[in-house]
Amino acid sequence: MTSNDRWATLVVVSDATRRRLLWIAATDATFELDRERGVVEGKCIHCRRRLRLRRDGTPISRATVEHIVARTHGGTDELENLAIACSACNAGKGHRLDVRRPDDPKLLEVQATLQRRRRERWRDPPEDWDLPPRPRASDSSTA
Repeated sequence: MTSNDRWATLVVVSDATRRRLLWIAATDATFELDRERGVVEGKCIHCRRRLRLRRDGTPISRATVEHIVARTHGGTDELENLAIACSACNAGKGHRLDVRRPDDPKLLEVQATLQRRRRERWRDPPEDWDLPPRPRASDSSTA
């Protein structure tokens, strides 16, 4: 156990959110599965802070589902529109941008940057991850 593990916080999330987090991590090249420790570890799409999930998708750190194009702006739950962000970055983006009009230049700039990062980090899910069934975009998510 590292010193950071001592202060890890398990966040209660729904089964659908855990599945979604695992699939996002599986399609993000910054996330790696550490079988020995039973964790998946990668980086926040915004600040690149280290984030960890338990093997079942439960966030150990403050990992959240980030909608690159927010649902309030017509974004979907398709994996291509989802990333993992720390809660501080995700909340900050929401507070700053969710109230803006869909054609706002700053909003469009942030969305384009996050879409580019997601494409750069995209990979096919590793076959050895033993993932649960892929979440459908229509699955409800509280993240």
